[in-house]
Amino acid sequence: MLQVTDLKKSYGKKEVVKDVSFTIKKGESFGLLGPNGAGKSTTISMICGLIPYDGGEVLVDDQSVKKSPMEIKRKIGVVPQEIALYPTMSARDNLLFWGAMYGLTDTEAKKRVEEVLEFVGLKDRAKDRIETFSGGMKRRINIGAALMHEPELLIMDEPTVGIDPQSRNHILETVKKLNEKGMTIIYTSHYMEEVEYLCNRVGIIDHGEVIAVGTQAELCGRLVGGSVVQLTVEQDSSEAMDAIKNLENVSGVVKKEGSNVIEVLTQRPHKMLGSIVATAVNHGVKIGSVEIKEPNLEALFLQLTGRSLRD
Repeated sequence: MLQVTDLKKSYGKKEVVKDVSFTIKKGESFGLLGPNGAGKSTTISMICGLIPYDGGEVLVDDQSVKKSPMEIKRKIGVVPQEIALYPTMSARDNLLFWGAMYGLTDTEAKKRVEEVLEFVGLKDRAKDRIETFSGGMKRRINIGAALMHEPELLIMDEPTVGIDPQSRNHILETVKKLNEKGMTIIYTSHYMEEVEYLCNRVGIIDHGEVIAVGTQAELCGRLVGGSVVQLTVEQDSSEAMDAIKNLENVSGVVKKEGSNVIEVLTQRPHKMLGSIVATAVNHGVKIGSVEIKEPNLEALFLQLTGRSLRD
C-alpha cells in the first residue's frame, strides 16, 4: 500500500528527515514511534503530499506522490495533530463540508455522515456546534472527517494528545475496529503503549532517522539490555543515576520527562534489583515504589538512543 524510500527533507541547513525508508502492506496497522521533534509529522506531511520532499520517493498503491498527487489524495484520509474543524458549525455540517471536499454527492455525503457519527459515537451531538465539544469529542469528529470518503489508507498524527482517558480509549478502539475491517493505517505517536496495542509493525524514528523497523516481537528480540527496572522517587539525583549506570549488567539509565520515574535497563533485573535500590538510597534518593517491566518498545528505544521516548 505504501513504499517510502530514502525520504529526505531539510529546512535551511537543518536536515529534519534523513533517508527514511519503510513499507506498509494493505490492511496493516503500522506505528511510527518516536519522541516529539523526531520527524514524524514532517514524514507524514510528505507522504500526504502536503509538503515537497527534497529527495527519495513515496509510492501509494504504486503511484508516485510527486507524479499523481490528486489521485493519491483521494485514497488517503488524514487525521492531523491540530483540529481541522470549523468551531461555529455543527458536527453534521463539518462532516458534510469535508464530504463535499472529497467529491461526494449530496446523497452520498448525507449517508456517510450518519454512518460516521454512529461510528465515532456522537450521533446525539450531530446538531451541536464544535465549539461546545470537549477536546476528546473534537478529536473524534476530526477522525470522522477523515473517514467520510472511506479511504484506503488512514494516516493519524498523534490523535490522542491532550485528551481525557475515556476519549483516548474510545479513539484507540475506533482505530482497532477500522483496521479489523481491513483499512490500512499509519499511526504516529510518542506513546509506546498505544503503538503496542494498535500496530502490527513499528518503525522507531529519532532525529529524523528510522533506527529500527519490524514486528513488536522482532524489535523486542533485539534488546541487549533485557528489562527495565522502574524506580518512582521523591527526588532525582544525577549522581545516583551515574552510579547506577556504572553498575555491572546495567546498559542504560534515564529519567522520564515530566515525571519522578527513573528507568534502568538491565539484563538481569531480579538479580540487579537490590544493587540498584541500594545505590540509589546510598546517594540520598528516597524511593516510593519499584517495578520490573518486561522488554518493550520503550526499553528498546532507551537501548538504541540512551534516552526515554518522552525526552
